[in-house]
Amino acid sequence: MQMRFDGLLGFPGGFVDRRYWSLEDGLNRVLGLGLGCVRLTEADYLCSHLTEGPHRVVAHFYARQLTLEELHTIEISAVHSRDHGMEVMGMVRVPLYTQKDRMGGLPNFLANSFVGTAKFQLLFALKILNMVPEEKLAEAVAATQRPKKVAIDQAGGAA
Repeated sequence: MQMRFDGLLGFPGGFVDRRYWSLEDGLNRVLGLGLGCVRLTEADYLCSHLTEGPHRVVAHFYARQLTLEELHTIEISAVHSRDHGMEVMGMVRVPLYTQKDRMGGLPNFLANSFVGTAKFQLLFALKILNMVPEEKLAEAVAATQRPKKVAIDQAGGAA
């Protein structure tokens, strides 16, 4: 994922003008600007989501398995992209584990702010691609929905 200029987490991508490109051509053009070495095809398509509101956007989600070498290449090329430091602050790896405290790792990551449908897309991909066991994924989501414990000194000072 990427940390965006506005502090929200999202996936690489951008707007595609359907009059000129197929979805994959447009996406590969945008990814070429930011990541350089990844080419997605129709076979990499996972799902689409409609964002309601004044600016309706259809977010098409693609996923592709990479080797560790390909991932390293992408991370290096991302730092040298023209958008780095302006639109994109950096790449972020999603932790696919939960620590013994049941908050560290994926639950803490899911507590971040995500742009548009990015959080839903992430959870969908983790489930459909079997990257995290379904029960662990449900636990991570539930952990982010529990109220956080108030620090003892804050509770004592509030009295």
